[in-house]
Amino acid sequence: MSFKKTSPSNPPAAPPSPARLRSLAFALLARREWSRQALTDKLLETGATTEQVEPLVEELVESQYQSDERMAHMLVRANIRKGRGPARLKQDLKQHAVDHQLAEPDIQQTDWLALASALRQKKFGATLPTDPKEQARQVRFLQYRGFDINTCQRAIRWNEDNHDEEEC
Repeated sequence: MSFKKTSPSNPPAAPPSPARLRSLAFALLARREWSRQALTDKLLETGATTEQVEPLVEELVESQYQSDERMAHMLVRANIRKGRGPARLKQDLKQHAVDHQLAEPDIQQTDWLALASALRQKKFGATLPTDPKEQARQVRFLQYRGFDINTCQRAIRWNEDNHDEEEC
């Protein structure tokens, strides 16, 4: 049985020129948003030295080509679109090396109960669960998606016909 090498191929022998490194950075940023740390790591993989990469990344940040704040907003929107709660969102921010404080205003503005309820209805239908086993199943599903227990409990008792949160 043979195993494939999972690490990237050997880095180039000679580090890229400053112009080539700059070109690579712009090519990466043209495709998608990158966190400062991820962009630095990706450029270091090309064989460039830290002395070459750090000033370039700093220049990109100052010129607003790279922004951790923009990356945080993008991650919030993407996680909401995928039906993920605040815990999964914070995990995603950490994975992308973005400070969660940058996303805090977006997190505070999001109606997590409405999102959890819509997700529950999409998966399980509009009828509210009455069986304790089914309630537990739906709570587990929402917790796995990153919602806290209070939001999960309220979501399984809340639907669009029942807007009064005081009953929950």
